[in-house]
Amino acid sequence: VQLQASGGGYVQPGGSLRLSCVASTSIYSGYVVGWYRQAPGKQRELVADTITGGLTTYADSVQGRFTISRDNAKNTIYLQMNSLKPEDTAVYYCHVRQLVGLKDFWGKGTQVTVSS
Repeated sequence: VQLQASGGGYVQPGGSLRLSCVASTSIYSGYVVGWYRQAPGKQRELVADTITGGLTTYADSVQGRFTISRDNAKNTIYLQMNSLKPEDTAVYYCHVRQLVGLKDFWGKGTQVTVSS
């Protein structure tokens, strides 16, 4: 599975951005899809993930502000980010885990910078 993320950029605190991630194949069934982020000097952390017909998980720090969604017809995962804070500044990575064999696939990352 190849993943192409886009939508990052520079935004002021309180602003919004929407990240998109297009997969090269159908990820409708048998995959956990989500977003991670890595800030400078910190470890990569889960932002949100979801599985078709199953749970959606959010990091406590983004709960209520970020929303993960998917368009299965377009093989695309979205991350709507509202009320952005400077601490949301990071490189955001699209991630897919194939449940059969537990194979992980990563996109190249897109930079999000929140600053006044």
